[in-house]
Amino acid sequence: MKMLIGGAWVDASSERTMDVVNPATWETIERVPLGGPEDGGAAVEAAGEALAGWAGQTSLDRGKVLYRTADLVRGEVDTLATTLVAEQGKPLREAKDEVRGFAHILEYYAGLASSLMGETLNTQAYGRIIVEKRPLGICVGIVPWNMPVLIAGWKIGPALLAGNTVVLKPASTTPLTTLAIGDLFCRAGLPAGALNIVTGPGETLGEALVTHPDVRKVSFTGEIGTGRHVAEAAAQTIKHVTLELGGSDPMIVCDDADLEAAVAGAVAGRFYNCGQTCTAVKRLFVFSSVADRFRALLTRKTEEIRVGNGMEAGVRMGPLNNAPGQERMRQVVEEIEGEGRILTGGKVPPGKGFFFEPTVVAGLAPDALSLREEVFGPVLPVVEVESLDEALQEANSTKYGLGASIWTKNLERAERGCRDLEAGIVWVNQHLKIPPEAPFGGTKWSGIGRENGRAALDRYTEERSILVRT
Repeated sequence: MKMLIGGAWVDASSERTMDVVNPATWETIERVPLGGPEDGGAAVEAAGEALAGWAGQTSLDRGKVLYRTADLVRGEVDTLATTLVAEQGKPLREAKDEVRGFAHILEYYAGLASSLMGETLNTQAYGRIIVEKRPLGICVGIVPWNMPVLIAGWKIGPALLAGNTVVLKPASTTPLTTLAIGDLFCRAGLPAGALNIVTGPGETLGEALVTHPDVRKVSFTGEIGTGRHVAEAAAQTIKHVTLELGGSDPMIVCDDADLEAAVAGAVAGRFYNCGQTCTAVKRLFVFSSVADRFRALLTRKTEEIRVGNGMEAGVRMGPLNNAPGQERMRQVVEEIEGEGRILTGGKVPPGKGFFFEPTVVAGLAPDALSLREEVFGPVLPVVEVESLDEALQEANSTKYGLGASIWTKNLERAERGCRDLEAGIVWVNQHLKIPPEAPFGGTKWSGIGRENGRAALDRYTEERSILVRT
């Protein structure tokens, strides 16, 4: 498979390639170009050549291209989802949901096309003031491997609707579905160069894109260390930056909560996508008075999860995406065994694949490493608390602030959770789902800026004021 640059499918400037490996079988399923700085430069150049023509179209015409692409994506759900399972590892049902979610994002932004406008003000002192909303220019999107299709949509949809051109770099382990969707954009009539998709490592290709002087915005989703470097590099040429840097999301279960619903929410919120989701439930705080019952229900439901190849019927959790992720889960469990106790799971199943058992742990001290750092995999610590005050204090005691949820039937408690939880998104009696209408992003070290909603669209434009005296 080749890269998409300037509307053409091309190899990298070098002859080197990268293997894309099925995380469930360890088989190489495809090879893609190992692009470098020269390829990044070619993609930016192509985006620059397409910019005036794409930005010059009306927002309604740009919206029509998004609608047509979404329609093509929906027609290819089965094929795209099968590719996504093969490269990422998630179960087929989750993969189909992600592909449909991508189409939904494009449809949402296409629906905003008629509202993308500035304003005109008439003043006595200064005459007429016209405020235009203008595209930023060339935008770079750097996409992670955990939700490669959905997060690509978060970046592509608003950027293209606003009239920008885009260079997208998917993660090295999950480029295939994104490249296939790039072909659908071409078939939908997107002008050559308006969307370019290049493959290669972040240290070279990604660095070249982030530091390129012609790029006006970088939207990055990934871990904190890389995000900090992206911000520093982008600052050298005063680029706009959106950073979504992960989290350690708390879930608070009060003593008046519907425990059956809360357990179901915890299982789905932690083990969806093998726990490799930025807003997954990563720390669970439950009131002591209901903790024994909650842990028993949670352990039983966790043990019912069938783990296996995402293409097999009945599988609810696939493998981790890569070997470092699996090794990190081994290390996390080793650390926990010295601090608390494993209620279920904690092992690598025999055989091929980057699998890890869904794991529930208890008895951790508040300063345990797995309660302070992001654990990106299927390990869920359950911590007892005596009150909502204690739960909120512990929930907020990390550098992260991406998502959080509170489970209660008491409106006053729910309102307090929404007010006091330090997070960019707060759920009440639910967790994880993020519709495209809702702005998404974090506070504290979880990032800056927002994706989704009108907020994201605004961040792909800048205002220009024109003062006219007649």
